Amino acid sequence: MRFYDRKNEIEILQENERQAHDTAVFTVLTGRRRVGKTSLVTHALEGVEWAYLFVSKDSEAALCQKFQRELEQQVGIHMYGQVANFRDLFKVIMEESTRRHFTIVIDEFQNLHKINPAIFSEIQDLWDRYHNRSRLNLIVSGSIMSLMKRIFEDANEPLYGRPTSKFTLRPFTIEVLKEIFHDHFPDYSNEDLLCLYMLTGGVAKYVELLMDGKCFTKVKMLNNICRQDSYFLSEGRDLMNQEFSDDSVTYFSILQLIANGMTRRADIDGALMKDTGTFIQNLERDFRIISRIKPLLSKPNSKTSAYEISDQFLRFWFRFVCPYQSLIERQHFSLLRSNIDTNYDVFSGRTLEQYFQANLMESGKYTKVGNWWDRKGENELDIVAINEFDMTGLVAEVKRNPRKISIPKLKDKLNALPKDCFGKYNLSFQAFSLEDM
Repeated sequence: MRFYDRKNEIEILQENERQAHDTAVFTVLTGRRRVGKTSLVTHALEGVEWAYLFVSKDSEAALCQKFQRELEQQVGIHMYGQVANFRDLFKVIMEESTRRHFTIVIDEFQNLHKINPAIFSEIQDLWDRYHNRSRLNLIVSGSIMSLMKRIFEDANEPLYGRPTSKFTLRPFTIEVLKEIFHDHFPDYSNEDLLCLYMLTGGVAKYVELLMDGKCFTKVKMLNNICRQDSYFLSEGRDLMNQEFSDDSVTYFSILQLIANGMTRRADIDGALMKDTGTFIQNLERDFRIISRIKPLLSKPNSKTSAYEISDQFLRFWFRFVCPYQSLIERQHFSLLRSNIDTNYDVFSGRTLEQYFQANLMESGKYTKVGNWWDRKGENELDIVAINEFDMTGLVAEVKRNPRKISIPKLKDKLNALPKDCFGKYNLSFQAFSLEDM
């Protein structure tokens, strides 16, 4: 699959590269695994003198010796003898950058924490001493969001406040996902598009695997998921094992419950017979795997809330793959596939809501997009979108089958919206179904 989109991100990296000819630039690039960070950097730095250093889980001495060879081969930095610690290696880089400009990319930067946590203090010390004279373009990237957040956003950490540029690489937008699908299979149906969105959420690696494997229809995509050699069967566990070090059983249990539709904290506590507050807070704030959703425009202290898995692939994996490891171990893939078919319409119905919510937000017409429901659960609106600048908005019902949508009932629900919050908005109605994708 060819390289798609990322125009804004490429512009940022290339502008930082130009700036570093005069003064040092420190860029932090984050994003979940498989989203395309390395491909982005490679594409943006084409024709530039740069070195790529991947932080593998070696000893500090072994890692530094590997980096020493790569720096010499890629950007011609020569070091005498064997460098055994990162401080000496980074000092040579900083000293060399006072004489000439070049770019260094350190991938999976957060892994340095496991090798030697003191390395971050050493980087801080050397950066502070040399960066005013340096012409280094330093790019560090990482995919373990909890660690990257702590390294650069915790005021008590040594690298807090040092980066000059920070951004997160997101999955492909819906429009880009459509472009990719059209280039590979112009005759795709809306059901096929929904399935692609449900399985990948726009994550570049997942889209590439399905497109290169010519899995262009819903049936072929789901068959690919349930194959004996499927990349996707172990992917969820691989992702989560990177994030969770302790209490992984509890985290997995919570995510399975949420994926199955148990989205309220009290219900989760009851099902697991324990207080899950700390775990849920970690999943939301540190790991950023789940999101707390509230009725749109509800008060900040409102207790009316629910949780959902933010990542489309993980939402699917925790619903249809994680709970059935015994089937996978016994290679009963037909049963796994049959269970997906049985529950597909209900599960993909919520995916369809998320698809249209994402599409409305990406349109740039609305400042807030979400759901709304009352405390009694008697009235629920699939989509409420508002523009806080021109005071307009949209209320929408979403169904897979358009014949099941009732605009009169939607208007009745609209009357349940609190007037003190929504009375000042000029709201229109709309129905969304598979036909509108």
